[in-house]
Amino acid sequence: MIKLGYQIPNFTYPDTGASDLFAAVVAQAQAAEANGFDTVLVMDHFYQLPGLGPPEHEMLECYSTLAALAQATERVQLSALVTGNTYRNPAMLAKTVTTLDVISGGRAVLGVGAGWFELEHDGYGYEFGTFSDRFDKLEEALQIIKPMFAGERPTFTGEHYRVQDALNEPRVRDDLPIMLGGGGEKKTFRMAAQYADELNIIAGMDEIPRKLEALAARCEEQGRDLATLPTSFLMSVILAPTMEGAVAARNEYLAARGVDWATMEPLMGQRLVFGDPDTVAARLADDVIGAGIGGLTINMPANGHDPEIVALAGQTLAPVVGVS
Repeated sequence: MIKLGYQIPNFTYPDTGASDLFAAVVAQAQAAEANGFDTVLVMDHFYQLPGLGPPEHEMLECYSTLAALAQATERVQLSALVTGNTYRNPAMLAKTVTTLDVISGGRAVLGVGAGWFELEHDGYGYEFGTFSDRFDKLEEALQIIKPMFAGERPTFTGEHYRVQDALNEPRVRDDLPIMLGGGGEKKTFRMAAQYADELNIIAGMDEIPRKLEALAARCEEQGRDLATLPTSFLMSVILAPTMEGAVAARNEYLAARGVDWATMEPLMGQRLVFGDPDTVAARLADDVIGAGIGGLTINMPANGHDPEIVALAGQTLAPVVGVS
């Protein structure tokens, strides 16, 4: 499972053009690997997301990036948080992630969700559909991907997808993990209980007790032992050696987006933690790990482009999640 993940949510960095961009991504991944993170993750989007930047900000394609990072790292797992199922034929997705697993020497994790960002569906010509459509597609996809990961040759005909004796070779293992990501207490949590090896919960920290209660209920309904479904939690972090530095980084980041903390705190106060190492560690230890979550994935959109900040985050949070 993911104990401490570092998600790279943006590729727009100061004084960094396209020709230097991937080197900056590699520097972050290597700093994460050297300082306690066990997983490096990128978003699976084509446009930048609201809140992080305008759509036209730089966005590297997910699996090309992960495959390249496999050659620049040695130990960390590599994953998307999370793959938009609507963008890919499920058999091709199984092949893509299995190939990443081969390239990386068994370090791939399939992070997958139903998809939600309508703008990029429209822009790239993918059918968006209804909320129910997207979750029906995800469930069909999991019924194809999971057996392909295990070396089976599934034949499946559904409303959205079909495969015939779908081969998936080469593979380096039969248990490539599937991580579902999301916060839906009925559909996402039920599918996690039925199909997944891990669930990354996306919610506010104050929602964790209710989310875990709902997950326990879905596991009971599916006849699954809750202890066999590890959980992790996605948080945004603004970290600096001092509280003053963290506040300055927070304010600069928000000002560039035309907002301030007074405006954003009601919206982001339970999803973003800022401060010096002691403050950040204490908050996440109490409100996330102490609430019953097993692992932590963070992103640092304000200053994560600085490898020294990534290193500081790993050193700060590895003891919180029990990574030595």
